[in-house]
Amino acid sequence: PQYLEIYFALSKIGAILVPLNWRLAGPELEFIIKDSGCKMLIFEPEFEEVIASIRPSLNLSNGSYITVGEPHPDWSNDYESSISKQPNLEPYNNGPVGEEDPHIIMYTSGTTGIPKGAVLSHRKTFFNVLNADIIYNLSSRDIMIISRPMFHSGGLLVEASPFLYKGGTIIIRKRFRPPEILETIQKYGVTILELPATVYQFILQECDLSKYDLRSIRCYFTGGERIPISLLKDYLNRGIALSQIFGQTEASTITFLSAEIADKKIGSVGLPVFHGEVRIVDKSGKSVKPGEVGEIIIKGPTLMSGYWNRPDLTAETIRDGWLYTGDLAKKDDEGYFYIVDRGKDMYISGGENVYPAEIEKVFFNHPKVFDVGVVGVPDEKWGEVGKAYLVLKPGETMTEEEALRFLRGKVGKYKIPKYVEFLPELPKTASGKIQKFQLKEWHDKAKP
Repeated sequence: PQYLEIYFALSKIGAILVPLNWRLAGPELEFIIKDSGCKMLIFEPEFEEVIASIRPSLNLSNGSYITVGEPHPDWSNDYESSISKQPNLEPYNNGPVGEEDPHIIMYTSGTTGIPKGAVLSHRKTFFNVLNADIIYNLSSRDIMIISRPMFHSGGLLVEASPFLYKGGTIIIRKRFRPPEILETIQKYGVTILELPATVYQFILQECDLSKYDLRSIRCYFTGGERIPISLLKDYLNRGIALSQIFGQTEASTITFLSAEIADKKIGSVGLPVFHGEVRIVDKSGKSVKPGEVGEIIIKGPTLMSGYWNRPDLTAETIRDGWLYTGDLAKKDDEGYFYIVDRGKDMYISGGENVYPAEIEKVFFNHPKVFDVGVVGVPDEKWGEVGKAYLVLKPGETMTEEEALRFLRGKVGKYKIPKYVEFLPELPKTASGKIQKFQLKEWHDKAKP
């Protein structure tokens, strides 16, 4: 709860929040703290060691460190004590907060390398809340588990903020195991469930849904990572239709699939949000026809102001008021969007475009496969070829030949990867996106 106290306090006085991913290592945190120009660092005792390791290089003034909880180091102030010493008066600020003033600098998840700080204005976060209100059809009676970390756009801006805006109830814990999620739904009568696809997978692996009373839930949502069609069908066979939400830090929610049609549009990420204009365009910026693949671009009040200290990247990403997402998609004849892949993930093999997501989708239908990531790697003959990294379900075994044989006849021959490697888990960001640049680096390092 202190996290939300700090969030709203900073919002009121016009200060900027820089959420930090607690999973990051010291050097990664140091980069974000320095890049953003943070003036104060608030942390819990369990992170004292990592903060202490980078403190000498941060150049923050005395009194700039605050610890939430005990024990706290002698170089940091206690959060509760610091608050209790303050007069019970209206907080000081430099004047009214403007709608275009920076509200949050949220660093992107870094699927392609070094994170970039997306500057989110007060106007942007407000219209994001309005969009979420429409998506969820919220009332003050609604209850949601905050399943995603609140240093992430999904947890703070798509889950927590809209519910608090509407007067609903949120349930916060540091971590939820699959059985605890279902037990919490029963105990508190959760009405809206929004979980990453991976968590939905773990629930089916570890829990028997028939043993839990889930009747309080009126809609199920998922997003933030690839959603296997097989997973959507597994839930549909149990009478549960999962609605997909698509978005990114720079633009928040972009499209959503309404619960009423989720069972009829399996695999679709739905229609554009109410406060936003969304198109699919070719490389010249011209809108593509239904069924054709192009890049998703969005315009409207939910766009970021730009990247912190990166006018070059801002100009590259936002052109003529349109934010170019880098995500490839197509629409059907009714205007429903379907994600094809990230543009940067596509590779060219022998002159043919290969979309890794197409191959990953097939692998997800294999009964032994739990997770998969496909990347393009250099090849002397074809320019690039595919490499599939597979994570198998517990207790399963598979050979490289077995994996490749499964693809034959299901995708074009040129799409079948040249290499297969098995891993215990894939490198992912906090939002569940695969860090494919790491997979490529691992391949390069393994080459003789």
